[in-house]
Amino acid sequence: MSTAPHVIVIGAGSLGLCAATSLADQGARVTVLDAQAIASGSTGRSVGVVGTQFTNPLDILLRRHAMACFRKWEGQGLAFHPIGYLRLARTAAQMHLFRQSQPMRAEAGFRSRLYEAHELSQLVPHLDVTGIAGGSFGPDDGFLDPHELCMFLGEKLRVQGGKIHQFCKVEDISRRSGGYRVMTSKGAFEGDMVVNAAGAWAPRIAALFGQALHVRGERHEAVRILLDRPLDYTMPMVMDLVNGEGSGLNFRHDRPCELIAEIHKVDSSGPEDPDAYNDQCDEASKIHLAELLLERLPELPGARLGRGWAGLYPVTADHRPFVGPIDAAEPGLVTAAGAGGYGIQLAPVIGQIAADWALHGAPVSVPGTEGLAPSPARNVAFS
Repeated sequence: MSTAPHVIVIGAGSLGLCAATSLADQGARVTVLDAQAIASGSTGRSVGVVGTQFTNPLDILLRRHAMACFRKWEGQGLAFHPIGYLRLARTAAQMHLFRQSQPMRAEAGFRSRLYEAHELSQLVPHLDVTGIAGGSFGPDDGFLDPHELCMFLGEKLRVQGGKIHQFCKVEDISRRSGGYRVMTSKGAFEGDMVVNAAGAWAPRIAALFGQALHVRGERHEAVRILLDRPLDYTMPMVMDLVNGEGSGLNFRHDRPCELIAEIHKVDSSGPEDPDAYNDQCDEASKIHLAELLLERLPELPGARLGRGWAGLYPVTADHRPFVGPIDAAEPGLVTAAGAGGYGIQLAPVIGQIAADWALHGAPVSVPGTEGLAPSPARNVAFS
């Protein structure tokens, strides 16, 4: 290819914009298309948690690359709030996992300290540790504003010469010699490659290419917790979930008199329609979340439920993101989707891997992630 390749990225959420900036960093010409506004999908309904207290080598590898990007972007003006991240262990076996994986986190550059149950009040004085064995705490972890992240990336892309077309719905796609023609509500766009980063809409985009993509949107809900007065300490992010075990409750400081809480563990009977799901927190969910909070923070002064909302976790059957081509015979069509509730914190590395697949045919800058491609063994229907 004599000139810089032109890559069309479908989706202006965190994954799409991270892929777009990574592509532009490597010299590609980039056009981003979104049916709505920047960060209008799952990204905009995220609580923005960025944590590193994981036990699986691949999870830690991905976050090593992602955190390097966040630290670089923080130096360029992106606001990051390092309030710390506490992952609770309910059993001795989970504490053993934390101890066993601590050297891996250290090798990745992540500070991590283990706390026994009776020590957790040092971090969260209001925490009731009944049924808790301890936890792993990352003091450098934090949160960011998802909208601000996307606006930051959008401006970065524009400076690099990339273009973003909002309210530009993809309606049809055709293959042409050496590339693709994408028909939208704002006209046609031609590119050499396409990255499908459309979140819960990604299966519909794949279907336009004649491909089946098994990603479904699972509904999750978040609520603001209002306090009568500020706490005399900063509440770190607290997560009651280790490798799928735990209540899934997580909460964190947001503003002086506000916390944000959600249940990361989704109980869903099936996929949601991203165009027609209930995007508000229903009363039954508020009650369930309040019960979990009362169990874990029973003496929090003046706490009451505030505004709630709902979003979608785009998930895969094995709860690992899809990054790479569905069909190895068509390397110019790359998928970046299915990060579930970890889309924000994995977006930089998913974008990096997607850009590598598009431009180099393999994840050359993040070796060891080839298995994230949506191969026939992984891209399977939900049981």
